[in-house]
Amino acid sequence: MAREAVYQQSDPEKSGASDGGDGGLPPESPIAASIPAEGSGQDTSLRPKRMAEMVGQRDVIERLQIAISAAQKRVEPLGHILFDGPPGLGKTTFATVIPSEMGTTVQMANGAGLKAPKDLLPYLTNLSENSVLFIDEIHRVPKAVEEYLYTAMEDFRIDIVLGDGVSARTLNYELRPFTLIGATTRAGMLSAPLRDRFQIREHLGWYTRPELCEIVCRNSVKLDLPVDPDSAEVIAERSRSTPRLANNRLLWVRDYAQSKADGNVSAQICRDALDMIGIDPLGLDKQDRGYLDTLMRVFAGGPAGLEAIAHTMNVSSDTLEDEVEPFLLRSELILRTRRGRMATDKAYRHLKRTA
Repeated sequence: MAREAVYQQSDPEKSGASDGGDGGLPPESPIAASIPAEGSGQDTSLRPKRMAEMVGQRDVIERLQIAISAAQKRVEPLGHILFDGPPGLGKTTFATVIPSEMGTTVQMANGAGLKAPKDLLPYLTNLSENSVLFIDEIHRVPKAVEEYLYTAMEDFRIDIVLGDGVSARTLNYELRPFTLIGATTRAGMLSAPLRDRFQIREHLGWYTRPELCEIVCRNSVKLDLPVDPDSAEVIAERSRSTPRLANNRLLWVRDYAQSKADGNVSAQICRDALDMIGIDPLGLDKQDRGYLDTLMRVFAGGPAGLEAIAHTMNVSSDTLEDEVEPFLLRSELILRTRRGRMATDKAYRHLKRTA
């Protein structure tokens, strides 16, 4: 009876939410955020809608296709999935593509927004059979919410406490079988009990230059802005090996070309557009180069402590550590030692300086 009561109030088919009628749920309702995996006609995102449209991460895609096929043959929900890796590599894309492959819907939540178990309840109670619940930045879920997920993931059941004090009682609420997809940039911050409840764990790696070129070319067609291979190469080399940045660069090139070159795109137009926003051939932006400049000019190339560099640049140390240093380290432009940060010979050559 408890489940029936909930669904009488929030089923989108009964409320009119599915056809956009005035009798639908308010926008802030979690079920209103439950979107068909295919998206809508108003969706202008460059994000792929099916796995066949995805470029890169082929090993991950192949494993997921096997898992999806097996789950469909058994007529069971797909096992819970955890995606981890740096930002911009497609974790959210996978979370929308997987439901599309399964012909179901997805609800989206953010770990930072789930402050208490009660915040998770609307998402869980509104899940349909074999649908997907996606929690982004799942490492930010508080301990109390995390523990509430345990029985939901394992037994498709939650315990709801009614009342307070000695008169309180617990209601066991059966959930419809579902798949939880978690995404995190910091897998190490997840507790072992939560990590172990994901049957499938996939780490997303960096994209190659040819893969980024293919993404740029495909998405340029969607934007009605065909890009030649040379132009795609310019955009790809300045995108830090991530599709998200490649798409952002492409959108800026489109705006620049329409404003400055009557919509004509060439390799030189791409260079001019990206130079204008301070993106150099290695993909470094103004803040990246400011970091290297400070390290070389003020600290003679290091070693220098992160706090000292941050105070000199008037930037928070968290910003430098989380946003600037990862790419500089991966590009072999700086070293992190016990004594502090040091600029490499490659960094000196890139900024055309001598040690």
